[in-house]
Amino acid sequence: MINPLVPSRRRFLSDMGKGLSAVALASLLQRDIRGEAVRWAPPTGQPHFPAKAKNVIWLFMNGGVSQMESFDPKPMLNKYGGKTIAETPFAEAQDPAKLALERLVAPDGNGNQRNELYPLQIGFKKHGESGIEVSDWFPHVAGQVDKLAIVRSMYTTDSNHGAQTQFHSGRHRNDGDFPTLGAWVHYGLGSLNDNLPQFISIGKREYWNSRDGHYLGPAHDAVPLRIDPKNPLDFSQPEIAFPDRARQVGKDLLDELNGIRANEYPEDPQMAARIASYELAFRMQTSVPEVVDFSQETAETKSLYGIGVPHCNQFAMQLLAARRLVERGVRFIQIQHGGGGAGAWDAHGKLKANHTKNALAVDQPIGGLLEDLQRRGLLDETLVVFATEFGRTPGSQGADGRDHHIFGFTVWMAGGGLKRGVVHGATDEIGFHAVENRHYVTDIHATIMHQLGLDSRQLELPGRKRLEIDHGHPIMDIIA
Repeated sequence: MINPLVPSRRRFLSDMGKGLSAVALASLLQRDIRGEAVRWAPPTGQPHFPAKAKNVIWLFMNGGVSQMESFDPKPMLNKYGGKTIAETPFAEAQDPAKLALERLVAPDGNGNQRNELYPLQIGFKKHGESGIEVSDWFPHVAGQVDKLAIVRSMYTTDSNHGAQTQFHSGRHRNDGDFPTLGAWVHYGLGSLNDNLPQFISIGKREYWNSRDGHYLGPAHDAVPLRIDPKNPLDFSQPEIAFPDRARQVGKDLLDELNGIRANEYPEDPQMAARIASYELAFRMQTSVPEVVDFSQETAETKSLYGIGVPHCNQFAMQLLAARRLVERGVRFIQIQHGGGGAGAWDAHGKLKANHTKNALAVDQPIGGLLEDLQRRGLLDETLVVFATEFGRTPGSQGADGRDHHIFGFTVWMAGGGLKRGVVHGATDEIGFHAVENRHYVTDIHATIMHQLGLDSRQLELPGRKRLEIDHGHPIMDIIA
């Protein structure tokens, strides 16, 4: 009779083989190709140095927000509007040595070429004690301007909408697929909450920008969330209704089976990860719907965000959910506005109508979020980011639009240990080139990682050496 407590010869040899393979693999990982010791270990879940921020709310405007009509006013466009750049004092902006992939000259509807400077389509005013100028399209954000660190000197290299991926990952689409910033943060830091995912994505993402983990693995993809208490997550509810008691019986049985396998293979990390994911999924079935149920929020709070206001209701609910997620310990909340196709902000024509509509959709919710985080004492530890894939050209496209523009655009951040009410960097007088303190998109990543207490170089995987530009450099001038 076979004793179940005594392993069979086949089981013994199989387990020995696995053990020896693990030893061999561990040995290989400890040596580089020159035979020298490599100091590498998986993340511990703890910051590498003291962190100033715990959470990130990442607001991404798909399509390309015009820097000149948002946070980087250029009155020279009004003075020289209708003239070609060659007819103005700024002709050198189109020096071929500077432009490379420049796309300013675009055909109009008659097949002719237009490169006239296009006047500003909205006015600007100074706001707050800082006196920073903000577009009249963003009055609620302008009311919070003394909380912002505005970076007016961004640049990127993908002149089409693959730049959405580039801003998230730091790599051009032609390079392949690479982990996004949110995935690196998820990989590097431990959980702040045992009942919710640590990395959540809200809003539509286009297919080329729909994943996060890539070579880090799908475990580091964001969990997509809908603002719907009845169905906030895919597969969060059974196809048929089960009483709570029946669901608990199923959970207990699954726990028992998982425990048997865990005892049988105590050193199997995949098994441990699978069990942990099942347990988290069970807890999420009750915790996630509660997050997107706003019935306990006051009418004043909902009004602050613009909930119930037709032009901004959807984004308002997303940002109120973001604040509730931060309160409950979610580390990274990634919110896409205007996703799908090229993106809602892609104003090749009718820029005034386009940006008027989109600014109305996001302005009050963002202003409300900043105010709400501040009064709840959460802004100091929460980093809010307002980003877009690239800017728009100072010249016209067609009669009333602006094309994609990679040479200079604006991003702002707030909270999380950053300076408040400051402007860093500058573009030239027509908003064409970033000319002062230029920053590639991974400098934003590096700044966020720095505030979270992470050193990206300590997160590198063996055999996955990253380029220097992948790491970026923290923008120390805006760090308090």
